[in-house]
Amino acid sequence: MVERGSGVAVWRQIGELLATDIRKKLYSPGEQLPPEPELAARYAVNRHTIRRAMGELEQSGLVRIEQGRGTFVQEHAIDYAIGKRTRFSENLRRQGLPGHLELLGKQLLRNAEAAGHLGLPRAAPLLRVQMRGKSGERTIDVSEHYFDARRFPDLAEKLDALRSVSKAYAEYGIADYTRKWSRITATLPDPDTARLLGQPRTRPILQVEALNVDVRQAPLQYSVTRFGGDWVQLVVGDEEA
Repeated sequence: MVERGSGVAVWRQIGELLATDIRKKLYSPGEQLPPEPELAARYAVNRHTIRRAMGELEQSGLVRIEQGRGTFVQEHAIDYAIGKRTRFSENLRRQGLPGHLELLGKQLLRNAEAAGHLGLPRAAPLLRVQMRGKSGERTIDVSEHYFDARRFPDLAEKLDALRSVSKAYAEYGIADYTRKWSRITATLPDPDTARLLGQPRTRPILQVEALNVDVRQAPLQYSVTRFGGDWVQLVVGDEEA
């Protein structure tokens, strides 16, 4: 139990006790830890002390704190394949996990960099779609995708209804598409990305820039996807499957 006057801060002792319980599998991956009031009563401390201990566990990657829901033991990392046919739902299905995309927002804009990747004039109108990839209640990634607004005028609505990029493309007669290139970097998240991923801003994320093309190698989609670095392992390959 907690030893006051030992020279080790009480919040740190509590964090170490909970970390030991997690490592001993007393709490399973994905399981919710007891709420703050219960832990405060268990260790005879105030809720601020418990909150500080939980923050330390989150920084170490042992737990994730979801606002409004509670604190959960971090699950094992998901192997996410990056190859010629990168498909969100298929990547999760292969590991026995459900997966779907959730529309967060859309804008019509002009972006010279994205237009260049899409082979369009610098001032061409683009559709920017913001999405969140989820497995159950767990957010796997947050992403932004740029499309030719003239070619795909109502794509955001189709994505919102179908929750799948492949199914939305099929509505336009596009039966297949492939990844032309991917660029992977590690970076720190901005506040909105950290909030959506349910992680602190001080923990790095994996960022993947990518360009998808159709069967004629014409650009379809320029994307920037951000994954929680502790939740996802990117597996790079050239497989056709």
